[in-house]
Amino acid sequence: MIMAQYIQRNIYLEKLINRRDNGEIKIITGPRRSGKSWLLKRLYRDYLIQDGVKEDHIVVVSFDMDESFDGRDLTDPLILKQHLYSRIKVEDVDNYYVFLDEIQMVKDFERIVNGLNSHDNIDVYITGSNSKFLSTDINTIFRGRGDEVRVYPLSFKEFCDGRSESFNDLWQEYYTYGGLPALRNHKSKEQKISYLNRLWQKTYIDDVVERHGIKNRLALECIIDVLCSSIGSLTNPTKISNTLKTLQHVDISVDTVNMYLSYLNDAFLFTPAMRYNIKGKKYFNTIKKYYSIDLGLRNARLNFRQQEITHIMENVIFNELKIRGYLVDIGVVETRKMMDGKSTYSQLEVDFIATDGVEKFYIQSAYAIPDEAKKEQELASLKHIDDSFRKIIIVSYDIATYIDDNGFVFMSLRQFLNNDKILS
Repeated sequence: MIMAQYIQRNIYLEKLINRRDNGEIKIITGPRRSGKSWLLKRLYRDYLIQDGVKEDHIVVVSFDMDESFDGRDLTDPLILKQHLYSRIKVEDVDNYYVFLDEIQMVKDFERIVNGLNSHDNIDVYITGSNSKFLSTDINTIFRGRGDEVRVYPLSFKEFCDGRSESFNDLWQEYYTYGGLPALRNHKSKEQKISYLNRLWQKTYIDDVVERHGIKNRLALECIIDVLCSSIGSLTNPTKISNTLKTLQHVDISVDTVNMYLSYLNDAFLFTPAMRYNIKGKKYFNTIKKYYSIDLGLRNARLNFRQQEITHIMENVIFNELKIRGYLVDIGVVETRKMMDGKSTYSQLEVDFIATDGVEKFYIQSAYAIPDEAKKEQELASLKHIDDSFRKIIIVSYDIATYIDDNGFVFMSLRQFLNNDKILS
């Protein structure tokens, strides 16, 4: 069995290396159990040592490990400050690297972190769990001095690291149980399912409830269920509120739904994708799609009942684009045509618009294209886009990548997932 800790998470390691000594506080965020601590304390630490940094110039404090300084509690900010500066010489010509893991356990930690960062020879890295340390906090706590690195569960390529099974077997396991690293330590299906269910109840939901003082836990869980059931589908707070009233008999206002959605987004459990009018060059602010950060978590929440492979494939592609650093929207192309002497209006969907600020791609997720009619359906929206950016169709089955007469690129899911530079 390959243990999770031996997975080389090179995408994130490279991001930390590129941010080294940039004068900002590196903040490693992401869902619980996604491997943030391992990335920092093992992979990045090993890199620094190999690059010549002295071990005593790497200061690591893990606040969830009951560490102490002369028998005193390091979660006390005064004691923590004494401990850190007892190990750091601010006049030293060599840089120090300070790793503070689960920093949210320290009261007023931002003052200590900002103080450390004010010294030219101290490079600061912090991680935090979702219950006290969420993405929206970064903008206010560090006043523009925070540089975020978002860590996701394993990509498919990372998931396959050290594995020898066939692509189909690995793909089925990945989209069923997801990419949380610790799942490699659980051999049986029963163990995997139990682990995922425990995470929902004892980690993720408890985190959100505790942080925000939520009284209506049932409503929160119902919203989670709706989002898990509707990945890849357009929705908004009004629609969710009506669904809960009709199907679950849970009476919850639109404003409360909107608030709970923001909590789930900040907890890194779901990622919203905004709808963008490609020709009109504007966003539809009232309707979005929500994708699950990890399909294993999504499936476990639904007791593995809903396995719609088309939506699952779409969710995996979305997460992969986000992992690779793209900004991702869903696209809409508005068209009009004359039918029986009348002008008919329609909206054609582009699954994803992905951009890195320089390049832009239009991407369709097409599980299967069995005939010309289906092919025309998949290409219809792309044919109505008259700019020169690349248009890509990803199919589930093996094909050699090719470009058709329209200039559209067709590639297999396998090629897309196994080559993180394929869009370059």
